[in-house]
Amino acid sequence: MTTTLADVIAALDAAYPPRLAADWDSVGLVCGDPADEVGRVLLAVDATDAVVDQALAWGAQALVVHHPLLLRGVDSVGAHTPKGSVVHRLIRGGCALFTAHTNADSADPGVSDALAAALGLTVTGVIDPIPDRPLDKWVVMVPRTHTDQVQSALFAAGAGEIGDYRECSWRTAGIGQFLAMQGADPAIGAVGKLETVDEDRVEVVALRSLRSRVLAALRDAHPYEEPAFDVFELATLGSSLGIGRVGVLQSQETLRDFTSRVCGALPVTAWGVRAAGDPDAVVRTVAVCGGAGDSLLDAVARLGVDAYVTADLRHHPVDEHLRSGGPAVVDVAHWASEFPWCAQAQGVLQRAFGGLTIRVSEIRTDPWTLGNSAAQARR
Repeated sequence: MTTTLADVIAALDAAYPPRLAADWDSVGLVCGDPADEVGRVLLAVDATDAVVDQALAWGAQALVVHHPLLLRGVDSVGAHTPKGSVVHRLIRGGCALFTAHTNADSADPGVSDALAAALGLTVTGVIDPIPDRPLDKWVVMVPRTHTDQVQSALFAAGAGEIGDYRECSWRTAGIGQFLAMQGADPAIGAVGKLETVDEDRVEVVALRSLRSRVLAALRDAHPYEEPAFDVFELATLGSSLGIGRVGVLQSQETLRDFTSRVCGALPVTAWGVRAAGDPDAVVRTVAVCGGAGDSLLDAVARLGVDAYVTADLRHHPVDEHLRSGGPAVVDVAHWASEFPWCAQAQGVLQRAFGGLTIRVSEIRTDPWTLGNSAAQARR
């Protein structure tokens, strides 16, 4: 059976929904024809020149990466520009480029799940959870003669969807009353007369993003001049989506030993692995965030974990974090913290397409090429 680029994109979008991407991000198809047939897919963290060379030499029809090539707006992808030359080479070589960035960070499982697994952690929660589908509950009072009409309109507007079920609702009977004042044009009863009506209370849920559509449908289908309704924002309980993960080690160990664990679990880089905190402190619960995670230091401090593993940590934020009683931190190279995701994405495609050949690039796209320490310098 032929696999197209559109099929590959659909599988990746299902695993890493684009709606989870940050509003500043750029994810999805960068170049390539969705109708093209795909037989080989290469995965990497970055679309560097070396990775593109590898993809083309191997004959890949798709290159899937984590970091966007064109994150910020550009006014040219001419072949004379560094990034434009990458796009042109890929197109000439018949290789598409696809990106899953912050949507892969927030997905379940996502980038931080892959990092947690590499470190031997059992994931128990999310550092910064986000609701999968922010929902409202609509409660609408409608005369029984028009209940089906109003309910159908709400369904047509997208309300009543719960997981794999559609047209879900709850209906209870009651008696409504109202007194139309001067200037009103009541559909039932008369001005100045107290009216009671057999009504139904209809309850449905709807995505918060559909509010304006649901409200318009309600008003259009409801017979009353002033429909009575309530809208409740539903709480998100136990979300497994969001940035970063919290996990637990099988058994406790010192920060010194845990840092060695991290070093051994991730690919070697010039940046290396460094830790801040008491080397003999006990570590059992750990927060992790693939990529730059200093923005989560305050959130991590509130979790009560023993250590936090992330990348790109800076002097002053770490110093203030430790002074405030925050947990120990382990700083790794940005690329190394996200590299485990490539194998995760490989698994997504292997499960979806038995006929595809999928490879993870071993090229280190970490930009740092030299590292040194005081001990090394004295040798």
